[in-house]
Amino acid sequence: MAHTRISMYQPPDINPTQAAIAYGCRALPKLNEELQSENLRMRQKALMALCDLMHDPEHVYQAIQIGCLESLKALLRDSNHLVRIKTTEVLCIMATHNIGREGFLKYNVVPFLALLLNDPQLLCRLNLHQAYKHLAQLPQGAQGIINSGLIPSLVWKLQREEDESVQLLILDTLSSCLWEGATTEALDNRVVPFLKEMLLSANEDIRAKAAHTLMAVCVPLDGKNQVWQYDVIPILVHMLKDPVQEVQANAAGALMYATVTTEGKYAALDAEAMAPLLMLLNSSLSKVRLNAIKVLTMLAEAPEGRCYLQAQVPVFRLLEDDPNPTVQRAALTAIKVIEWKP
Repeated sequence: MAHTRISMYQPPDINPTQAAIAYGCRALPKLNEELQSENLRMRQKALMALCDLMHDPEHVYQAIQIGCLESLKALLRDSNHLVRIKTTEVLCIMATHNIGREGFLKYNVVPFLALLLNDPQLLCRLNLHQAYKHLAQLPQGAQGIINSGLIPSLVWKLQREEDESVQLLILDTLSSCLWEGATTEALDNRVVPFLKEMLLSANEDIRAKAAHTLMAVCVPLDGKNQVWQYDVIPILVHMLKDPVQEVQANAAGALMYATVTTEGKYAALDAEAMAPLLMLLNSSLSKVRLNAIKVLTMLAEAPEGRCYLQAQVPVFRLLEDDPNPTVQRAALTAIKVIEWKP
């Protein structure tokens, strides 16, 4: 005769690390309570459940309203590495939503994340820098990072961070912040020599992003002067021959700003920038063509550059029919500068 027995083991599809989530409007308040629990396992399980829920912006909004950000800020100081990793993961997911980024600024999350800049756990650093990258995509988010005084720390980490994935994220964040006006702090903390070193990286993504960050550095006069003083311009000229088009475009973009000054112009001419720039006019990428034309226009303002380019006017004439109207206008401007006579 058969007997009914209750097994002592969990069903095979039950995840013991996953918190049981309450139904309806009680789900997030219950998880927020568990985030504050003295029980380590309960905190870990609540964080794992939050990682799933925060992909929905409605849940992000509710979590912010009930005070989850305050609980997460406290968990960034937790001694358990898994708690810190999952906390930064939750915050990283929240930062992908606009409502999450606004919550970061309203509840002062940015400086609390900075507590983990030197965390020994790579995943913690990856998550926090991913969150900063998402935040910096908003002008007010980039300004929030600047106002938190993090630019010196980010520049410092750029040199000392060993993982290339983290370096790429820092470059993205720094670039966004520099375009919002953080160049003075960055320049005062030796961002130019650090970026110069990264331009020589074997990683093509790092080269491209370092050159893109240099574009922002070169906007103010002090940045232009430092790029010239640290002898970065010959490296940028060499990068015009890089096999990667994104690297070519960003190197030309940095030169476009750096050659505004007389010193920058002659540094580029001395580095024999003309030939590789003319080669880039045939690039299949419109951004490369546009930036190359603009650099050549700058160099044509020097008598030596204008003299060299006068024989190349027919090449610029061909670009008047370029499929990109911005390139067409840039080519017309270049021809006017080249053909100008005192």
